[in-house]
Amino acid sequence: MSAPAERRTFRIAAIPADGVGVEVVAAGRAVLDALASASGGAFAFDWTEFPWGCGYYEKTGRMMDDDGLEALRDFDAIYFGAVGWPTVPDHVSLWGLRLRICQNFDQWANVRPVHFHPGVVPPLRKADHTELDWVVVRENSEGEYAGFGGRNLAGRGPGNEVALQTALFTEKGCERIMRFAFDLARTRTRRKVSSVTKSNAQQYGMVLWDEVFARVARDYPDVETESVLVDAMSAKFVLRPEDLSVVVASNLNADILSDLGSALAGSLGLAASANLNPERRFPSMFEPVHGSAPDIAGQGLANPIGAIGSAALMLDHLGLPEEAERLRKAIDATTGAGVLTRDVGGSATTDQVVAGVIERLGL
Repeated sequence: MSAPAERRTFRIAAIPADGVGVEVVAAGRAVLDALASASGGAFAFDWTEFPWGCGYYEKTGRMMDDDGLEALRDFDAIYFGAVGWPTVPDHVSLWGLRLRICQNFDQWANVRPVHFHPGVVPPLRKADHTELDWVVVRENSEGEYAGFGGRNLAGRGPGNEVALQTALFTEKGCERIMRFAFDLARTRTRRKVSSVTKSNAQQYGMVLWDEVFARVARDYPDVETESVLVDAMSAKFVLRPEDLSVVVASNLNADILSDLGSALAGSLGLAASANLNPERRFPSMFEPVHGSAPDIAGQGLANPIGAIGSAALMLDHLGLPEEAERLRKAIDATTGAGVLTRDVGGSATTDQVVAGVIERLGL
């Protein structure tokens, strides 16, 4: 008789943060724990929850502990909810928590699938008769969100202050995200990478982007390529989405385009994402794309699909691809059965969607 496989216990840091983030992280944890309980002892999750967010800021003046990064460093992954609340300026909440983690843990690859779920009627009519499925790969460490710049000359009086926001493009940063995108494209049915640029107007950073893309593409002769201006790409998302497979873009452009893709699929509440440190020097972070939604927080109305889909991306990262695919199929079976929250035309509560997913996992 062969010896039983060694049980794997994954240490996960949970940061629900603000608003509906609390509800959707709890939803994802419930699904993941149900999967683990049914694994026959093959794997388990050891959760540590951190209370950071806008509520923590109002009590302490900090979005997270001063030694918070050190506390997170040895976890296998981070499961994040949503950050932001009306009482705290958005730039304070974002830079004080989410971007602080992403930047310091060099989570330079942000992956945002655009998936059209069965049972969800999307505003994009082409989805009614065309199979659509693409992924946005976002450079997540530099570009327009590098944090370079400042505000000066306020002493000259009202109306004289100057603000500079400098976008950072490095050859290394461009190349590593592009190679990530090409490697991802090789795993997909259609091997194609679409680069998003604006080099006609941004003649320094985006010209470097274009040059690096052309050079990297030569190492992937089996992958189809195109380079598209960001305004034309936003039109292409609507008019010719069937021509997309992997879309690689800078920090700001990919942020906007991925939200457009999720809206076309039906709701930002459906959108999953992964902030990856591919070298695994630091833990990666998994989060739904939607915000904290103060208007519905605490009412049980939040759509947990984005958070549960992010949990599936985390399972992939943890070396559990079969469980990840099983979870994705359970999500589609749940939406296909009409178990939908109100943002996608249904009346189900957060807990009812969670129960639907667990039921369709066969647990």
